[in-house]
Amino acid sequence: MGHDISGFNKAGEEIAYARFSMGNYNAIILYSLLDADDYYAGVSGSGKGSTFSTQQIEKALNSYQQIYSNGNSTMSENDSLDWDQKQILDFYLTV
Repeated sequence: MGHDISGFNKAGEEIAYARFSMGNYNAIILYSLLDADDYYAGVSGSGKGSTFSTQQIEKALNSYQQIYSNGNSTMSENDSLDWDQKQILDFYLTV
């Protein structure tokens, strides 16, 4: 069990992917920043899908950067991010 979260473009091609094990609390961050808490089902996702606008993704990315940037303007190049933080950032930057 776990959280497999994919992002697709309008052509239906998978362009972003994030994977969290069932006990990994970092999955909640990705759900929460997208205001998608209804899709978090504890040890896994709910299995349902949703469509997010560019503005919603940008809002989630901005919120993420406010939380984790610590004043670093080049956050995508920050080596101090742990694996899950980088995975979440990459997801938002890719979709």
